[in-house]
Amino acid sequence: MKMTARLISIFLILILNTGAQKGPAWVSLFNGKDLNGWKQLNGKAKFEVIGREIVGTTVFGEPNSFLATEALYGDFILELEFMVDNINSGIQFRSESRPDYLDGAVHGYQLDIDPSDRAWTGGIYDEKRRLWLYPLEYNPAAKIAFKKSEWNKIRIECIGNSMRTFLNQIPAANLVDDRTAKGFIALQVHAVNKPEDAGKQVRFRNIRVQTSDLVPSAPDQLFVANMIPNTLTEQEKLNGVTLLWDAKTKQGWRGAYSDKFPERGWEIVDGNLCVQESDGAESRNGGDIVTEQEFEAFDLQFEFKLSEGANSGVKYFVTEKEGNTGSAIGLEYQILDDDTHPDAKLGAAGNRTLGSLYDLIPSIKVKRGLHKIGEWNYGRIVVLPDNRVEHWLNGYKVVEYQRGTPVYQVLVARSKYAQWENFGMAPKGRILLQDHGDAVSFRSIKIKRLK
Repeated sequence: MKMTARLISIFLILILNTGAQKGPAWVSLFNGKDLNGWKQLNGKAKFEVIGREIVGTTVFGEPNSFLATEALYGDFILELEFMVDNINSGIQFRSESRPDYLDGAVHGYQLDIDPSDRAWTGGIYDEKRRLWLYPLEYNPAAKIAFKKSEWNKIRIECIGNSMRTFLNQIPAANLVDDRTAKGFIALQVHAVNKPEDAGKQVRFRNIRVQTSDLVPSAPDQLFVANMIPNTLTEQEKLNGVTLLWDAKTKQGWRGAYSDKFPERGWEIVDGNLCVQESDGAESRNGGDIVTEQEFEAFDLQFEFKLSEGANSGVKYFVTEKEGNTGSAIGLEYQILDDDTHPDAKLGAAGNRTLGSLYDLIPSIKVKRGLHKIGEWNYGRIVVLPDNRVEHWLNGYKVVEYQRGTPVYQVLVARSKYAQWENFGMAPKGRILLQDHGDAVSFRSIKIKRLK
């Protein structure tokens, strides 16, 4: 009996050990001794091994420097720890360096390391391409996760088109994109602009990766930045996001002051809803289109592409009660080629420029958040239940105000909308896309009701 009990115990231990060994295997990317398996790209900042850590040191006058894996990775889960002096850094993933692209400049996705007061560590930046894809303004709760002058742990999950980041176990970014499916992982030492910033360091350790049998973290409720046109992810659906345009038909939309969609002036081409060029005048060709549904508080996302010299807009709280001629009345997110359209110089203090609350509040734009004419821009309008409103442009918040406040009323009184009683104060209204006679395209129009 004693021998049988011992055999049973041994058998159980073997079973438990076997079970413990199951699951995805971690592979170390750093042997703790040298930089075997890595190569340096672009700048000549110093990378060295000190005490089982990879230490990067800034060099004044050098561009961004990268220590990249020789191996390429598609689907993976990466974990590592870092500690950084007061300098910017980052972790590249699914990244490339090709002679035919900016003379070999490293480009691709980057988990940003940002010890500044902005606190965007864990956000996703598109190095040398589209720039910010997921700033932490999309997820302010993650800003507090970074620990200054301490070791921080990051986790990057790349599975299919889904890219999620975590900082000290707190979800940071949730990006969906299909620009690059495979590439190297790289550690960045950022360029420094001041001689006194030379010699600052960023340190990395415990760098490991999984590439098979990947098990993603549990779903979260983060805002999803979905860069794949006209699609919804399962997470977006769980978050309550719906497509406002199906990218195929005219369903859900009609002409302003009309019961049907315009017979001319608009066309659907390759998943894009396009205003056709006419004479550059307001609502004289096909005219504006509006949603059949009305909305109170909401989070509206849309992409738009301008032709040279174009003018358009996205309006909200449109009621069509004014009986005016021309474009229907409503609060307007201005869409404009600021460089060549004369409207950019009209109004007051730039309140008719791209992203502005038209004729009321100028947008405060960041230069790196401006895309070239002919490229897609990402717009977002958030109306909260307490009447606070935000305009976003390519990941940056460019306008913020509150409907109905004394300041708002003064701005209206000084604007072209002063003649309309209670302008912009309707409790609910339609979303409008403007026909201003210029070629403009829209896609990925989606909305989440907040009330």
